[in-house]
Amino acid sequence: MRFVQIAVLLSVLCSFAGVAATKSAKTTQKSKAKSPAKKAPAKGKKAPAATWRTRQQSPTPDRYREIQQALATRGYLKNEPTGVWDAASVTAMQQFQQDQKLTPTGKITAPALIALGLGAKSAGAPPAQ
Repeated sequence: MRFVQIAVLLSVLCSFAGVAATKSAKTTQKSKAKSPAKKAPAKGKKAPAATWRTRQQSPTPDRYREIQQALATRGYLKNEPTGVWDAASVTAMQQFQQDQKLTPTGKITAPALIALGLGAKSAGAPPAQ
């Protein structure tokens, strides 16, 4: 009799754990399927602070010209620096990145800027000495 009671209890526990695990898995799948909607801040509350990704801006034409000048000085850019990131600039940056053993995307990246001796420029940073 005791054995039957233990078997029934074990069966009930296992079926309960299986149901809980199934519900948990379904909940996880639903949460992955839906992307969270951005909500407006509640009345009287501040909006969340912007992250560095939302604050990051495109380089100015002067910054593009500075990068192009560095590429031209090293012989990668054949044209005069214009301040516009065009196909010639992308090709020059790709070649430079390849030669520096960086991923040759043609995009302006922090490692590429550092290799060009330009480093990252930020508004609050003191000028390099």
